[in-house]
Amino acid sequence: MKILIIGGAGYIGSVLTPHLLAAGHSVKVLDTFIFGQTTLMDCCRYEHFDVMRGDCRDEVQLKPLMAWADAIIPLAALVGAPMCQRDAIGARTINQESVELLCRLASPSQLILMPVTNSGYGIGEEGKFCTEDSPLNPISLYGTTKVAAEKAVLARSNSLTFRLATVFGLSPRMRVDLLVNDFVHRAVTDRAMVIFEGHFKRNFIHIMDVARVFAYALENFEQMKGRPYNVGLEEANLSKLELCAVIKKHVPAFTYIESEIGEDPDKRDYIVSNQRLLSTGFATEWGLDRGITELIKGYRILRNSKYSNV
Repeated sequence: MKILIIGGAGYIGSVLTPHLLAAGHSVKVLDTFIFGQTTLMDCCRYEHFDVMRGDCRDEVQLKPLMAWADAIIPLAALVGAPMCQRDAIGARTINQESVELLCRLASPSQLILMPVTNSGYGIGEEGKFCTEDSPLNPISLYGTTKVAAEKAVLARSNSLTFRLATVFGLSPRMRVDLLVNDFVHRAVTDRAMVIFEGHFKRNFIHIMDVARVFAYALENFEQMKGRPYNVGLEEANLSKLELCAVIKKHVPAFTYIESEIGEDPDKRDYIVSNQRLLSTGFATEWGLDRGITELIKGYRILRNSKYSNV
């Protein structure tokens, strides 16, 4: 299958692109490479891979790339509440309007598989799982733009969306700011941290299972199309304090305390059911413990020493 990945050099794309190439697909990537990353260099050995530097909002550049593709995966986004707050115009034009443009340009026969975020659920009801039928109540610009983009994608027939849990795990374009990645990094490098509002719960998913779910959906598109799917670990609906306890099993010297004052600017708090996806036959392979072990090894390599003498 010929697949266009828009934003294919980011955190998820740098894992998904080689995964799809290894599976035998032809892949083209459009990315701005704004972080100066070189994460797709290893993909250039594939004859059925091509890459273009460009902007997802550029209709002139987008049209010929889309005309080539059987399936389109729009990954380009300003991800997370802080980044969107810092660039509200970019958040709306990239996260939402570029996806709406994509939907207008796509032919009815082309497949669109889009990741969104389960942060659209906002603050859930205590003890009640959020399903794909739960009301969406985004509490950040990031969540709002992603909910709007999902609406545009699902309005067409040959589409599906993945409401991703908080992703964790190693990527060639690493993000240390994501919750599990951040907490493990602090445990390994600082051995201590202070938790704000430690009872807030989230669901989590490893980046390799994200790549796997896209490949799975391409193979099973007819039975899955037209619906959103929560993508997360059923056993990992955890509070921040519960997550710390899991990490401490792997890093015994890790100490954490919960502050009685102060707030977490990210107010998301919910538990999520992933049964719709699991009922199709998909199964995750990367649990939280396996992912933490991977991160610990990765952080022995990664050192944020750019401005340090040691």
